[in-house]
Formats: sequence, structure tokens, C-alpha cells
Amino acid sequence: MFARRTATRIKKGTVLKKNKHFQTPNYWNTRQDEIQIDIENPGNGYKHFLKKRDIKRFLEILPNREEIDIQFDAIVLSHGSYFDDGYYNNGVICICAWRKEMTVEYTLDYFNDHKRIFNQLGVRYTKKKDYMICDFTENQIKAYQLLHILLHELGHHHDRVSTKSKRKCARGENYAESYAFMYEEIIWNKFFENFPL
Repeated sequence: MFARRTATRIKKGTVLKKNKHFQTPNYWNTRQDEIQIDIENPGNGYKHFLKKRDIKRFLEILPNREEIDIQFDAIVLSHGSYFDDGYYNNGVICICAWRKEMTVEYTLDYFNDHKRIFNQLGVRYTKKKDYMICDFTENQIKAYQLLHILLHELGHHHDRVSTKSKRKCARGENYAESYAFMYEEIIWNKFFENFPL
């Protein structure tokens, strides 16, 4: 018979951890050799209208890929959010799931900032007292998420990788929005050759 050792060892006066506690490498904590595309559960009342194949096809039509491929690790089709369309975090772009009913209420400020693309996509909208109700089709949702939300988040990524430190998105929302609108115009015709409206 022998006594089974259950206590942790002490080395140089420090108690050693009993088990190894290393993070599993993934796109949140480890640079990736190629862009990963991942899908999360959309959550109650939300749906992913975009598919992985849509993201891949869209990335193929983007010009100047060498500018954005630097430290670009993943695109995540993320859970739905009442407050966010998408967000960016250190090389990972998340596009939030859309509401299942496809009708969205926007503040007047948000609507006015995006009215041009809504009109170009043919989105039907109704004005209420202090907000707008926009009725999207499935193809309009895909187009808006790719042509504006994804491009906006790519603007944040480009902002970060084009700074000296490559750590912060120093120029903020205005830079990302301008980036999105600029690239919308550049790829508009090519986009609709690949994605019907």
C-alpha cells in the first residue's frame, strides 16, 4: 500500500498549480494564418440571414485585400443584439444576427445617416413621430450586412492596422463609417453581379 499524493508541490517557496491552465488557442487569443468564419447561436428572436458562403464570396470581391489581411483573424456571425449591428475586437469582426421578423425600428439620427444606402437597396420605410420603421427583405438584409456593417467593421480593422502601434482604432466611428461608404461605391456593381437583390 502507498499513500496517494493529493497536495500540490512547493518550488522555491511558491505553491505550484496542480493542473496546467493554458488557454486553448483560438481566434480570440492567437493570430490565425487565414481568416476563420464562425457562427454562434443567434439567440431568441434572431436569425442569421448571412451564411459562411456569403462571407467567402464577399471577401473575394474586395479590392486591396493585402491592406486588410494584416492581423485579420476571423469573422463571426454573432448572437443578436438590440443595440449593435456588429462590433470589432483586435482582428475579429462580429456581425450580429438580425431580428427574425425583418422589420427594424431606427432612431431618426441613425436612419438619416444611412438613408442613402437604404434608398439604394430599395428598403421600404415609414416615418413615425420620433423614429423610422424599415421593412427589409432577406436579400436586402444580406446586402446591408455585407455592404455596410461588414465594411464598417473592416474600417475599424483598417484603422487599427494602419496606426503605428497596431493596437487601437484611433480614428473612431467617423473613420469606419467613411471607409464603409467609400468601399460601397467601389464594389457596388460587382456586388450585385454576385448577390441578387
